[in-house]
Amino acid sequence: MRGPLRLAAPLAAVVVSLGIAGCSAIEFYWQGFSGQLDLLAQARPVPEVVESTSDPMLKAKLERAQEMRAFASRELGLPDNASYTRYVDLGRPYVVWNVFAAPEFSLAPRQWCFPIAGCVAYRGYFAEADARAEGARLAAEGYDVHVAGVPAYSTLGYFNDPLLSTFVRARDSEIARLIFHELAHQVVYVKDDTSFNESFAVAVEEEGLARWQAAHPGNAQFAQDVARMHRLRADFRTLIRGARDRLATLYASDLPEADKRARKAEIFADMRVEYERIKGGWDGAPVFDRWFASGANNAGIVAAGLYADHVQQFAALLASEGGDLPRFYERVRELAVLPKAQREQALEAAAGRPAATAAAPGG
Repeated sequence: MRGPLRLAAPLAAVVVSLGIAGCSAIEFYWQGFSGQLDLLAQARPVPEVVESTSDPMLKAKLERAQEMRAFASRELGLPDNASYTRYVDLGRPYVVWNVFAAPEFSLAPRQWCFPIAGCVAYRGYFAEADARAEGARLAAEGYDVHVAGVPAYSTLGYFNDPLLSTFVRARDSEIARLIFHELAHQVVYVKDDTSFNESFAVAVEEEGLARWQAAHPGNAQFAQDVARMHRLRADFRTLIRGARDRLATLYASDLPEADKRARKAEIFADMRVEYERIKGGWDGAPVFDRWFASGANNAGIVAAGLYADHVQQFAALLASEGGDLPRFYERVRELAVLPKAQREQALEAAAGRPAATAAAPGG
């Protein structure tokens, strides 16, 4: 590992890229710098951990993760580097906590802008207390706030991201999903367009899961887990879409603010009732339970939508390239250099519908 002085400049760039900040510029960058430096300092080569651990589950999970990592480069055309070949036991449930915010009567996300990453729709913290404090500050300003723990993130290729204890004990489908998703961020990153970046990564992860499953036809549990994930995501996106459409109509109306506030509360109450109804067929859905607990409000709707707004269009674009992932990545890179409006129009064209009629699903 390089020494702290040599790490300082690129780490500062990564901090900017992640939008990690505090109440002042110094606090913003310091908590991100120190958090990232600590993470890198703890990383150990996976073979070393596998050899030394007395935990058979950890050993098995790390070995499987290495198979997935190799598959990602060999079969999915994702970067072939040292990312996810080291391991860190963080001793906490999440690596960072993201803060999302939106005005009381708007679904437009609060943006945080930085020199390298451009404008992003969230702010991340390595310490949960810092994230909660920032959320409380924004709430005091009148924003709807959603704070969510994140098991993994990408440094966009600045560093070799390690496997983390925050997700390595999860189901195999979840480990694969996260590895494929985060490596996709190293392929393409567009300033000022969080939804584009996240939707692209989700499309890659879903294609990766399908190809891993096809390559391991005897793994019935993996197939069941992936099918369940798709079903839950589809149901939750439908739920989010319905609430978002009702809220958008309400916020565009001429109703007095007091009436809007009351109707808004009704919409979210209806959403919760519908969620309780449909989740009975899911055999539990803790990730969506956490979404409601973290803020079923405008900011929560924004957070959910970032990961799905363009997934359908990216899937259609991949299909138009005959499933050829390297060609698909090249097409996405071509889109990435276009102005945002043209980029969205091109994506909608790939899905076979005009941009003006596009409906962005949540989830």
